[in-house]
Amino acid sequence: MRVVTAEQMRGLEQEAIEIYGIPSIILMENAAVAVVQEIRQHFMNEGISEFKGHKAVVLAGKGNNGGDGLAVARHLLILGMDVTVILFAKPEEFKGDAALNLKLYLETEGKCFIVDGENKKRVARFALNQAEVVIDAIYGTGLRGALPSLVEEYIDEVNASKAWIVAVDIPSGLEADTGKVYRVAVRAHTTVTFGLPKLGHFLGAGPEYAGRVVVDPISIPARYLEAEGIANFILTEDYIRSILPKRQWQGHKGTHGRGVLVAGSQGMSGAAVLAGEGALRSGLGLLQIVTPIALANLIDQAVTEATVWPAPGENSLGQEAWSVIGARCEGAQALAVGPGLGQNPDFAPVLEEILRAVPLPVVLDADALNLVALDPGILGWRQGRGPLILTPHPGEMARLCECTSAEVQENRLELVVSKAVEWEAVVVLKGAVTIVAAPDGRAFLNPTGNPGLGTGGTGDVLTGSILGFLAQGVEPVAAACLGVYLHGLAADQLARDYGQAGFKASEVAKMIPFVRQKLIV
Repeated sequence: MRVVTAEQMRGLEQEAIEIYGIPSIILMENAAVAVVQEIRQHFMNEGISEFKGHKAVVLAGKGNNGGDGLAVARHLLILGMDVTVILFAKPEEFKGDAALNLKLYLETEGKCFIVDGENKKRVARFALNQAEVVIDAIYGTGLRGALPSLVEEYIDEVNASKAWIVAVDIPSGLEADTGKVYRVAVRAHTTVTFGLPKLGHFLGAGPEYAGRVVVDPISIPARYLEAEGIANFILTEDYIRSILPKRQWQGHKGTHGRGVLVAGSQGMSGAAVLAGEGALRSGLGLLQIVTPIALANLIDQAVTEATVWPAPGENSLGQEAWSVIGARCEGAQALAVGPGLGQNPDFAPVLEEILRAVPLPVVLDADALNLVALDPGILGWRQGRGPLILTPHPGEMARLCECTSAEVQENRLELVVSKAVEWEAVVVLKGAVTIVAAPDGRAFLNPTGNPGLGTGGTGDVLTGSILGFLAQGVEPVAAACLGVYLHGLAADQLARDYGQAGFKASEVAKMIPFVRQKLIV
């Protein structure tokens, strides 16, 4: 599914209005129905079959977002709900479709008052304390910068309430293009957005404030929502299901992919083990691990399903490791380098040789990236020689780009896309919402995963998973998307079972086949 900026969505809506002929008031009405349907579903999940007698508060600004909220208020009132509307503008300031929906709501004789003083603040506080659901329709996707201080005071009251909070299109205070929150924003449990999801739902603080994001097309035809000029996507179950490699009935270990993993150094053997587990749990047929002589027996015992090839180097791999790596790559389908590798400068010439001479798809992670950061120009050796995937976390990305981690986090999407194009590589920028950027300028935002992944070794599992899918013949961008999505989905399943703290990287690896199977059954 494509994900858009506020301006792109306005353009798509305008095309639907002017070319397809959908009246704007119909789009607003459809948006309201989508929100009401989500509220209905929430109540049903709580064991409540009807709205009658239940209390709702709708906070409405003067723009189209407020118009959506007023239409929601009218529908809820007609369905029997006790509705209170709080207006953040005088009635005469409402224009167009928003003014019409205000008029229609007032004609239903619903409760409504205008924010204009301390007395009204007490009334609002009382209404919010009584409400079972709060609908945030103050500001939509056009907001830039901080909210007015008066609005912030009310939003503090909303966030302090015990009600279920649903945001209309985007939480007030959250920027639609960046996910920035300047001082305060509505913390929604669910956001119902229209047409297509917005970048701000997933970038920056977006996931924290938007909650669960529900997308409704509001009758905009699919051909408008699939505009080729939109290059950013959100990964979905349907897309992931469509790119999963299929097991052939007569397949065997040789046809399910041969992967080579170069990993491990003194004190970091666990990284090689976890990456190996990630590869095998992702369906890889044969795994070969190249590791220093001193670690070979330990890793051989830990990953019994792999073949382990000792390479020269007592505590870490050095220049002599190339002969072993080169030999293992013959007949393989993919190579991954880096988990727990160590930063032995003697390995740098081997890394150059891999980039220059190995025709297989190559994944570089962890210490392989730190060695590249010493001389980023060596990435130029790879161009035209075979697919390359880089999997940095923000700190590694900062070293590769010669900037700070804060600068990476400030501009994640634009930076990772520009570097993927420059390096002619797939770049997987890990983080709260991992981004997979392709050399052709496309970007895929991953909605799965949770803070439980913030523990040692989970990145190694991800590297192994991507290796596994590459070796099974999945093309590089899709392999990265599969690895990222299923890795996050495995963590989400663990979080449901155990909470978002305390599960281990090895458990993430073990959960991958389970969540994969749930997708295809």
